[in-house]
Amino acid sequence: MPFLAILFFLSQDFNQRGFVQTQTTVYPQDAVNDGGNVIGETQIRYEGFFIPWAGFQLSGALDLRSDTHHQTDRTWRLDWKDRERQRALLSLRRFSAQYNHSGLTIEAGKQFVRWGRTDIVNPTDRFAPRDFMTVVDNEFLGIDAVRGTYERGTHTLDVVWAPRLTPSRTPLLHQRWFIPPPITAPLTVARKIPEGSQYGIRWSHTGEVEFAAAFYSGFNHLPSYQVDSSGTVVEETYADQRMIGGDVGVPLQLLSVKGEAAWFQSPDQKTDDYVLYVVQLERQAGEWFFVGGYGGQHVTAKGTQSADFNPDRGMTRTILARAGYTIDVNRSIAFETAIRENFDGFWSKIEFSQAFGQHWRLTSGFTAIRGKPSDFLGQYRRNSHATVTARYSF
Repeated sequence: MPFLAILFFLSQDFNQRGFVQTQTTVYPQDAVNDGGNVIGETQIRYEGFFIPWAGFQLSGALDLRSDTHHQTDRTWRLDWKDRERQRALLSLRRFSAQYNHSGLTIEAGKQFVRWGRTDIVNPTDRFAPRDFMTVVDNEFLGIDAVRGTYERGTHTLDVVWAPRLTPSRTPLLHQRWFIPPPITAPLTVARKIPEGSQYGIRWSHTGEVEFAAAFYSGFNHLPSYQVDSSGTVVEETYADQRMIGGDVGVPLQLLSVKGEAAWFQSPDQKTDDYVLYVVQLERQAGEWFFVGGYGGQHVTAKGTQSADFNPDRGMTRTILARAGYTIDVNRSIAFETAIRENFDGFWSKIEFSQAFGQHWRLTSGFTAIRGKPSDFLGQYRRNSHATVTARYSF
């Protein structure tokens, strides 16, 4: 009988997928602190989904990766915290259990939690740290959390508790996406990741007009910096943060209007208190889609830290646009851009993608960055680059 029970258990639904990917990135210009012009990367991802019985699912994903520029650690170990400066050679991308019954979904473990409605910048997306090692080409990181979602009619209540902070991964020192300050002495960064939990709640409504309200209390997953009295040690900290915000979507006959805004408060007063907002228009026309909008911010109180790394704020006071065209079932082209309202900074990216059969896809792209050194986008003006990516999916 135990043997039959094991056979029955293993015979339940199991799905798997993954990919093997190689990418070459070419930077035509040398950076101030980095003369590497060609970077090669390899990544293997495996994901599995097991449903032993109805309403219950186990999900897991592993990443194995390496590169030629030491952005990835060379140590053989399984990393599941995502707290190191370098990417891990082998990392647990996701591992969670999910239970669903009568409109209630509970998920516990390492997972991805996304809030918000707008594109490029999402002010209310507080449980979504990212890998900003290459600032303009970033990906999300999973967090350890317990999440409960309850749906009833047109209303959804989403409650999240995370026992610890997963910080965003920032550019490495001595590499081109880190912009060194104008000092001659060598820098030492002292990193302090706070201990403590985070929680948040989001209520949303669907219908002719969709809207949501959200609250978050925890830490900013983006760091702040303060230089000590010696001028050579930079303290990297993660400030306490509270967020109150919401989003709205209004579908019209010719296009859709979306908006998202949030007010951020720093209880320890280390970072600014500010309002971040995005307004965008969206339209689907045949094989085309268009998204255009504006992101802005307003500072209500200044913090005590001298500087921070915050791409969300860096993309404000900016005109944002995204467009794409599906040529056929195998080919597509996409374009996105951000232009500072005073033209001090500019970022634009174009990609062409083509599938070959059911498994292979080749993607080529070019990113152009220009602007003044004082601008968030303009400081990366030496980092325009081209990429070629080959992926085999299984």
